[in-house]
Amino acid sequence: MTRTVSASVRALAAGDFAHVADCFAKAGFSVSQPARGILQLVLPGQALRRKLLLSVGIHGDETAPIEILADLLERLRRAPHQLAVDLMLVVGNIAAIRQGKRFIDADLNRLFRAQRAERGDLQTAAESQRADEIMRSAAVFFGTGEAEKWHFDLHTAIRPSHYPTFAVVPDTGGSKQHLLGWLGRAGIEAAILGAPSAGTFSAYTATQFGAMSATVELGRTGELGRNDLNQFATAHAALDAFLVGGTPSPGGRLPIVFRVAQELVKRSDAFRMACDSATKNFTPMAPGMLIAEDGDTVYRVGPETEYVVFPNPDVRIGLRAGLMVVRCAR
Repeated sequence: MTRTVSASVRALAAGDFAHVADCFAKAGFSVSQPARGILQLVLPGQALRRKLLLSVGIHGDETAPIEILADLLERLRRAPHQLAVDLMLVVGNIAAIRQGKRFIDADLNRLFRAQRAERGDLQTAAESQRADEIMRSAAVFFGTGEAEKWHFDLHTAIRPSHYPTFAVVPDTGGSKQHLLGWLGRAGIEAAILGAPSAGTFSAYTATQFGAMSATVELGRTGELGRNDLNQFATAHAALDAFLVGGTPSPGGRLPIVFRVAQELVKRSDAFRMACDSATKNFTPMAPGMLIAEDGDTVYRVGPETEYVVFPNPDVRIGLRAGLMVVRCAR
């Protein structure tokens, strides 16, 4: 069912914050727009106020988070004094959103690397400059003060999943219970503790600034105006409570926790997977099963059941073609 796309959603999808920036400035916030699609709202004189970064549209075809954020922002625009955190908003790949594509030249969520050389031949991609803009802005927002730092990078999945809502949490050490508690309140069913070197936006903010960060998969991908927003109601409510309450309160059932056992990297055109991009996320594979082959490199399941996540044999050479995860003991 198609709905009329509101003006606030269209503006946010285009990275246009003009309709909200002035309201927050009049309410006493320091307002900065370092680049199109990036807005920073900071209340002066509140050094210990939590810092929250919300990012959407890192993949241009994942539109439900744009609609969720537009609704949250529209409510705050009417009562800006209710915002109880310092807030940075990022609309990631604006050009891809405009074209209804996942990306233009390369997956933006592989380019958040402090060392540009780590991007290899992707340094010339259209998304490379955008990653630099976003990283510079995040460094300004998170780089000073002792305030607690949080980042939720909001996505939707391109394939079905045995856990329709899940998160990837960069495993930078330390307890994740506070973050897992909030994810439970947001209705997130599973959480994967992943390698912090993946080039994702959440991995960048976790490793560089010590933020409580997560890539949050909220459900299935849909077009603007065709998303079933009812399926995102729990996450919407949890985000709203954080924004106006100023604290990431826990609630609900804690996610089932997995850890990454293997990262499947496509090294050549000979790469072949035993499953394909239509395989559901968290599909179990028994010990010893063949996962993928890439010339002389053979990936097999280890001594315990592993679950495949993000299988995609069609990625560029050198990029991750999937994750194999194992369930953690409680």
